[in-house]
Amino acid sequence: MLILIPTSYSREGSFSSSNRKGMMSTTSTATTMRGQLLDAVEQVFYARGIQAASMSELRDVAGLPLRRIYQLFPSKDELIVAFLRRRHERMTAAIEARVVAAISPEDQVLAIFDHLDGWFHEPSFRGCPWTNAYSELGPTNAAVAAEVDHHELEFRALVTRVVVDAGYSPEVADVIYLLVAGSVTTAGIQHSLDAALQARHGVQMLLASAQAGAAAGV
Repeated sequence: MLILIPTSYSREGSFSSSNRKGMMSTTSTATTMRGQLLDAVEQVFYARGIQAASMSELRDVAGLPLRRIYQLFPSKDELIVAFLRRRHERMTAAIEARVVAAISPEDQVLAIFDHLDGWFHEPSFRGCPWTNAYSELGPTNAAVAAEVDHHELEFRALVTRVVVDAGYSPEVADVIYLLVAGSVTTAGIQHSLDAALQARHGVQMLLASAQAGAAAGV
């Protein structure tokens, strides 16, 4: 027997349109607060160091109660990992956008160093956040060490892909990655803000040599 249920019938606990709107609003609010908190985390952790920052300082900068902060991230370790992962995703997206906009294969490779040069000259630049985090916590914090390792592997894969897609060999990509890593370290530790431009010049010479070798059949 077919039982027809009127469309106006609503059982207790069913998802009406107002229920769905309420859930979407709650989700949107949580996402906004999460971004607000991570903005504060980046400002405090990157500028002052992770261990020097207290949860009360994060609370003040984020403008969120501690109860809400712990609802979003139950531990400080989770905050650190989320901060590093977001930095990684933003950096790789920015580099990929520069690479796509570049015209020639050489410019695609050099776009990596153009991004680094802009980063080094930001007033807020305090060195590599992944190196900083590992120096502070990596040897004793497995979660942070794993996130730093994730960044290094993914970033090296990105550099290799850009170089190889531009028509150069994996061996050339290895050298360019070392120049990338070296420029970041030099800028962060020696405060040499032109390190990316110096490395960029070295890469130009390397690519010219590789092109000449390919033309000569070497």
